Amino acid sequence: MRNKSVVTEAREIHIAVELIELGARLQLLQEETALSRERLLKLYKEVKGVSPSKGMLPYSTDWFMSWQPNIHSSLFIGIHQFLLKNAGIKGVEALIKAYRLYLEQIGFSGGDAVLSVTRAWFLIRFFEADMLQLTTCVECGGNFVVHTNELCGHYTCGICRPPSRAGKTKKAAEELALVV
Repeated sequence: MRNKSVVTEAREIHIAVELIELGARLQLLQEETALSRERLLKLYKEVKGVSPSKGMLPYSTDWFMSWQPNIHSSLFIGIHQFLLKNAGIKGVEALIKAYRLYLEQIGFSGGDAVLSVTRAWFLIRFFEADMLQLTTCVECGGNFVVHTNELCGHYTCGICRPPSRAGKTKKAAEELALVV
């Protein structure tokens, strides 16, 4: 019986370390592992070298609706749902693997991750609570995150029809100035 508890604790520590490396907030670690707050604080400091950030977690479905977050969230949730359906994994393991694949895809495109692992975790929870769902873009056929029960019979995504200010960030302007 003791061996089983040692194996379970080792698995919990491994999960916590992976989540910390991905940038998870302390509250997420507390929800997804059985480790004590004190143990998680020590682990966090050991892995990151600093104390975890404090403050409220981002809790709003509206963040996922704005242009760039919607595209990134839609990519992540598509990966997550694919893994749930086809890879035989679930729970925190699916979160970790889906988030790593999301980061890999963003890296291939040369972009920066917009979605943090904590927001990805919330996104999954919002889907499980039926607060968010996917709808299909009528132009490209891709699936995108929308509020549940939103009228979206003729939905067009932010990729097919980006807002007029899309891509006009300070960083984009600086990169353009370097090219010119």
